[in-house]
This record gives sequence, structure tokens and C-alpha cells, in this order.
Amino acid sequence: MATKSHSIPPDRMAVLFAVMLVAAAGNTAMQSILPAIGAKLHIPDVWVSLAFSWSALLWVLTAPRWARQSDKRGRKALMALGVVGFLSSMALCGLVLWAGLKGLIGAGVTFVVFALFRSLYGGLGSAAPPAVQAYVASRTEPEERTQALSLVSSSFGIGTVLGPAVAPYFILPVVGLAGPMIVFALIGIVVLIMLRWRLPNDTPRFAARGAVASYPLSGGPTEPTGDDQNNPDTPPQKPLSWRDDRVRPWLLAGFLGGQAQAMMLGVVGFLILDRLNLRLDPETGADITGTVLMSGAVATLLAQWGLIPLFKLKPAPTVLWGAALGAVGTLLTGLGQDQHAITIGFALASLGFGLFRPGFTAGASLSVPRRDQGAVAGMTASINGSAYIVSPAIGVLLYNWHPMVAYGLMAAFCGWLVLWGWKALRQDQPGL
Repeated sequence: MATKSHSIPPDRMAVLFAVMLVAAAGNTAMQSILPAIGAKLHIPDVWVSLAFSWSALLWVLTAPRWARQSDKRGRKALMALGVVGFLSSMALCGLVLWAGLKGLIGAGVTFVVFALFRSLYGGLGSAAPPAVQAYVASRTEPEERTQALSLVSSSFGIGTVLGPAVAPYFILPVVGLAGPMIVFALIGIVVLIMLRWRLPNDTPRFAARGAVASYPLSGGPTEPTGDDQNNPDTPPQKPLSWRDDRVRPWLLAGFLGGQAQAMMLGVVGFLILDRLNLRLDPETGADITGTVLMSGAVATLLAQWGLIPLFKLKPAPTVLWGAALGAVGTLLTGLGQDQHAITIGFALASLGFGLFRPGFTAGASLSVPRRDQGAVAGMTASINGSAYIVSPAIGVLLYNWHPMVAYGLMAAFCGWLVLWGWKALRQDQPGL
């Protein structure tokens, strides 16, 4: 870490890395076990999905506000607010689910209160990522800033892998399926102590604005924030329009692919419970779901940290190949009848989405000049986050009607993206 940023000591970089990692890992750990909890409480699948949708909606609505507050209220204070929101949400959600699983309160009351406690994560947890990125940007030299921002941003991606991987080990005898949430709340307390102890709230060396981070789900890493967004010398300009012909095709591509990925992540846990006949054995279902989600996150990392830099893939073909792989993998997942088939299909789909997402992000960025990079970054973050508000619940509703209706719609989004994007995504622009 010392080689990545000479302006921030390694121990402080480790704290910043931990703040980002724990927030992502805790959320994906919950994502892997919540379908099993819903099955044990006999809660309709769509209500389980809506609990995540509510949190994602609050994240999308509040993240821009916290990003704007990074200079006004202090970066360390916002980081602490985000960590407190995370650990409070985890602890309270864990306790109410434990009470519901023990029969101390009714199933309906359990999920209503659970959704309310999830508000703490969606509404306050979103304060930490922009504060971390602004803290790093304001304390690093311009020539090392991109590496430092990439380092802390990568912690979100690592967290999405670790969450489903470790969640089954935290299903403990006393607290059962609520264990992962309680354990992550305790980890959050440790991170908060380290934040208070090791990170000084000194005067920044450079001006910087916080960057909006996408809602963390087990779909792989979010894209690092461009340096332009943290450049204090960037002059004010006319706001970039959503209808701008340069960025509109890329944003539409992000919308189409994002809907398919959000639906896939929202449905896969219920598919595993049904195809493997685990509705009466939710603990095993949570274990297998964690394994499948981890395979998808690893495939996404392979695409974004391996294939793209190795083959120097450009945005337009990256989006098209990613959407094609996503369509094939989605159909294979929906047709899978055992754990092996579901895992292979889900990993292939995740590999495709791992190519698609940075492709559309880079394409949108390259379509506008440097002065518009902050605006286009906010647009892509909004597209990424908005997909998780209603699409997972719609996917679950269609899945309960017929599984292949849901998976067919996901594949149709990807197929439409390939056919439409073949001409719509301009490949004659510089760098594309």
C-alpha cells in the first residue's frame, strides 16, 4: 500500500480500505442468506426482494447529498456516519431476524421492522464511500491520485467476493441465520474504532469532491472514480444533458444490461432453493447460495481485472461481447437443474456482466470532453444504482409466475442490447 500513495501512510490507507470493504461485504453477505431466511419465515419471495429494493432506493437518493457534503462536514465525520449507519443496520436487522426466527415476533412484523432497519444502511451507509474517495483525493499528489483511488475503489469489489464467501461460516448455533449480520456489526465496530483512532481529520492538501458510489451488490467491483471529478481547477460549465446524443446510447446500454443483471442477482437465491429442493433446509440453501454468488463475483473480477487489461478491450466490443455472454449465461442458469449447472451458468453470466459494466462506463466517459467527466460519472452511477430499485422485485414476481419467463426476459434485455448496440454504440469515436 505504501507504493500506491506516498501522501497517506500505509496504516491510514488500510483503514480507508477497510471502511469500503466492510460496507460491501456485509451487504452481499446479507444478500446471500436473506432468501433462506424468507423461506424459513414463510415470507413471500417478492417481499424479501423489496427489502433490498428499499435500501437501494435510499442509497440512490441520499448518496449524491453525502457526496456534496464531503467538503462541508468533514470527510472523517462522514466516514464515521457511514460506518455507524452500516453497523447499526446490521445489528438491528440481525436482532429482529433472530427474534422472528425464534418465533418471538410474527413473520410479517419481522420483515416490516427489518425493512425499516435497512433504511439505516441505505440512507446513512452511502455517506462513507464518497468521503473515503474525497479524503484520498485531497491528500494525494495528482500523479499518484489515480492509483490511490483505484486501490480504495477496488475494496468494494473485493468485499463483494468476501461477503458471500464468509457468510456461511457466520451461521452460528445460537443466532443461526442471523449470525452473519451480527458478526458484521461487530466488525463494523472494530472498523469505527480504528477510524477514530488512526485517521486524523487534518487539513486537506488539495480540494476534492466526494464521488457517488454505486449500491454494493455481488455483481463485482464498482469502477474507480476518474481524476477529473476531483480536480479543483475544472471550470463550471453548462450541465450535461441526459438527452445528449453523445452519451445517450451508452446510458441506454447501461440501463438495458443493468436491468438484466439486477434481476439475475435478485432471483438466483430463490432459484437455488427451488431447484435443489431446499425450502425446508434454508441453512444449506444459504451455504450454496453464497458459493454461487462468490463464483459470480470471482468471474466478474476475472473480467474486469484480467481480461479487459490483458486484451486491451475497447468499450463498444466489450459491451457487446459482455451482453452476449450475459444472455447465454442467464439462459444456462435458468435451465440448470443442479448446483453445478447453476454455478456454471451464473459464473458465465457474471463474466459477461463484468465485461459489459466497465465497457459502458468507459464508453460514456470517452464520449465527452474532460470538463464533463464529473457529470457523466454521476449519470453512470445513477444508472447503476437505479437498476436495483425495482428490477429485482419484478424479476422475482415473474420468477414466481414461471422461472423461464424471468430468465427469458433477462436474456431478452441482453439480446436486445447486442442487436441494437451493434450500430447504436458508435465505434468511430477516438478510443472506441
